[in-house]
Amino acid sequence: MTEISRVSRACSKESFRKRVFSQREIELFGERPEKLAAGFAAKEAFSKALGTGVRGFSLREVELLRDDLGKPYYVFSGKAADIVSEKKLKAHASVTDEGDLVTVFAVLESE
Repeated sequence: MTEISRVSRACSKESFRKRVFSQREIELFGERPEKLAAGFAAKEAFSKALGTGVRGFSLREVELLRDDLGKPYYVFSGKAADIVSEKKLKAHASVTDEGDLVTVFAVLESE
């Protein structure tokens, strides 16, 4: 769970955006605070479900994208993709927001 306003303030700094979000996410989310907060919360939820926190990979390597119907899904690159592949994981995300809060629930399942 993340405060939308807190992430929005952090995103006003370009250095934060470049450190946390991929170029594809920046283009997808634009200036929409709730989308930026959901993307950030999804990265935190993944790292917590993994049980390591953000260790051994970059936040930019964990993307939260949406399919044509708006369903969120994870895409991994770099070291994050290596971890997911080595552990034979499938990742799922559920996103909801209400007021100034966004909640992302991440589920990792082992093959």
